[in-house]
Formats: sequence, C-alpha cells, structure tokens
Amino acid sequence: MKTISMLEFRQDAEKIIRQLQAGQRLILTYRGKPVARLEPLLETATGAEDPFYTLYRLADTEGESLTDREMDEIVYAL
Repeated sequence: MKTISMLEFRQDAEKIIRQLQAGQRLILTYRGKPVARLEPLLETATGAEDPFYTLYRLADTEGESLTDREMDEIVYAL
C-alpha cells in the first residue's frame, strides 16, 4: 500500500482525493509514522435487512427494555 505524508496531503489533497476515487488505498504518515489508512468508500445501498431498520423490534415491550449494550450485541452481532 502506498504511503503519503501529511505534508504531501496538505500540498496536494485534490490529487490524493482523485487517487482514492480511483480505488487506491493509502497510508497517511505523520513525522514518518503511520497514523491513518485512507481508502475509498464503497457505494452500497442500504437494504431492508440493515440492522438500523430493525431497531423498532427492540423497543420496550411490556416493561422489559434492553440496555444499550444488549441492543448493540443484537444489532451488531457482538
């Protein structure tokens, strides 16, 4: 994977964005050390099976509400 420095990023961010749009993945370095991975976002449509759309099923039912942690475990299969 190609690396780019913060200096390169600041000097030519538009070029780097174009590389990302073309599908290239990059490692961003700061003072010679890797600090972030830059990668293109995949355009995906959200389907009805997306966990976000099933949250209503986890709503309070007869006084037995779930904790945030329990909901996360169900939705994100933790």
